[in-house]
Amino acid sequence: MTTTPSIVSPAAANPVLRVPPAPPAAAAAYFAASLAFHADVSDVASALAAGGDPGFVVLDSRSTASFDQGHVPGAVHLPTALIPEQAEQLLDKAVPVVTYCWGPGCNGATRAALALAELGYGVKEMLGGFEYWVREGFAYETWEGVRTRDADPLTAPVEAADCGC
Repeated sequence: MTTTPSIVSPAAANPVLRVPPAPPAAAAAYFAASLAFHADVSDVASALAAGGDPGFVVLDSRSTASFDQGHVPGAVHLPTALIPEQAEQLLDKAVPVVTYCWGPGCNGATRAALALAELGYGVKEMLGGFEYWVREGFAYETWEGVRTRDADPLTAPVEAADCGC
């Protein structure tokens, strides 16, 4: 029995296109939903820097030692494990919450967002967490006061106010 080798198109051989892109309508629905669940570090910083009420509260879901090491200025500190017991004393269900944890390698902000959503809060997760807040050069608070670091040119524009996205 002889078999004829199948012809593999160049696109099928490409690991990026092995599974074709979703239809445009499905992609639009997916990406719109993603934006409903996530906030960008730069967008959060911009909203906070604009002054006045940003319309949301920022929640740091890490331990006390981590919070003391550095946190977003004005963030509410509520470790994920304490959310079921303490959220109602610290947060207003009418005000959306933006959660963050250490960074992209940590799912603590996701777990905090889930716990808050289960309690009836409107919530988004800040992509990049505290790591990208600092890497993008935004001021942060420690137990010793406010600090900043130079922006990492791999994560933030060096000579522009924003990345343009």
